[in-house]
Amino acid sequence: MALFTRKRAEAPAAPALVAADLALAALTGDYTIDPAHSTIGFAVRHAMVTNVRGAFGTYEGRLHLDGSEPGRSTAALEIRTESVDTGIGDRDAHLRGGDFFDAEAFPLMTFRSTAAEQTAADRFRVTGDLTIKDVTRPLNLDLELQGTATDVYGAERVGFEGSTEILRSEWGLTWNAALEAGGVMVSDKVKLTFDISAVKNAA
Repeated sequence: MALFTRKRAEAPAAPALVAADLALAALTGDYTIDPAHSTIGFAVRHAMVTNVRGAFGTYEGRLHLDGSEPGRSTAALEIRTESVDTGIGDRDAHLRGGDFFDAEAFPLMTFRSTAAEQTAADRFRVTGDLTIKDVTRPLNLDLELQGTATDVYGAERVGFEGSTEILRSEWGLTWNAALEAGGVMVSDKVKLTFDISAVKNAA
């Protein structure tokens, strides 16, 4: 019977998995998001027929990555609401005004992570609090690690890409206009997109 009850020795980890774990662990550190090589954008359905896309041009972000224990990673982001840009001046002025962001009274939109988890080899989910105007609500953001590199200036970079969807009405952004044929001018659902390049801070 001992032949059948003896504990089987665990198989050694595959070399590729070991290499992936070591590469992820090497990312551990503090990073600053580089706005010149990143995009924080959005897309929203307009008049029921097409998508209007835009981005925010001014923001600051910080990441702490823990490659050995991804659950200890954190993220913080501050976006200047006045920097919203859809390529149309009148529309941008409307977005900055009281019907939407009210940028004069609420100059910052913020995100602060509360939890993080690794969901696949190169995929992560960050949960946090998104504040727009005076409303704070939880947000889940799925991100994919795009790669790492040392740039021509010797800076260590890491890239993430991801997206999520929100209902803008949940943050008090409720302005709309009815269409003659039915429906509304602006969809409640907004897709947020993140294409992030972050630079590792000097030790």
